[in-house]
Amino acid sequence: MAHCKTEQDDWLLAHLKYLLFIFNFFFWVGGAAVMAVGIWTLVEKSVYLSILASSTFAASAYVLIFVGGLVMTTGFLGFGAIIREQKSCLSTYFCLLLAIFLVELVAGVLAHVYYQRLSDELKRHLHSTLTEHYGQPGAAEITASVDRLQQDFKCCGSNSSADWQHSVYILSQEAIGRQVPDSCCKTVVARCGQRAHPSNIYKVEGGCMAKLEQFLADHLLLMGAVGIGVACLQKRSW
Repeated sequence: MAHCKTEQDDWLLAHLKYLLFIFNFFFWVGGAAVMAVGIWTLVEKSVYLSILASSTFAASAYVLIFVGGLVMTTGFLGFGAIIREQKSCLSTYFCLLLAIFLVELVAGVLAHVYYQRLSDELKRHLHSTLTEHYGQPGAAEITASVDRLQQDFKCCGSNSSADWQHSVYILSQEAIGRQVPDSCCKTVVARCGQRAHPSNIYKVEGGCMAKLEQFLADHLLLMGAVGIGVACLQKRSW
């Protein structure tokens, strides 16, 4: 009887070990996904960060990278604890799981909450950035960001192309008669901004502000959804 009970206990422990190993694998993959979203956001979209007055957008991406790295490190700890069957390591592992769940949940919620903050920030600062800093000495990064923004989103000006009429750059001699920067043109060639006709430049309703606002909303919602989604999956797995 004792022998049968021992075999049954061994069978249950073996299956529990395999289930825990499978859970830990998906946990590790989830961490990799969170980190990948954060890195992708910074690498592919960092060109727009200099336009924003605060670091809210970048901070959200850094939080995801940190959490993703923590999840992957904890996953490796979990693999080691499962293989070696060390109770102390398993206890540490589950404590870290709880902490990571809370951090991911908070990061996901903050990404959604900060969308409104970014929207208000854009309304306050994008117009002044385009009109006061574009093309000015020492503002090469902002100039490049605005040019990239207008070409990527096929837009011109913060609210409309008319915003450039008040730009320090357009009113200066460096503009050489341009009505808008060349990056507003549908086909960019030297001094194409001298002609501000709809057939030549982008005239989009809402200008670049509406386009950038939608872009930030989509990415923050994505980052928030990934953080909350992975956290909820981890919670259900417990």
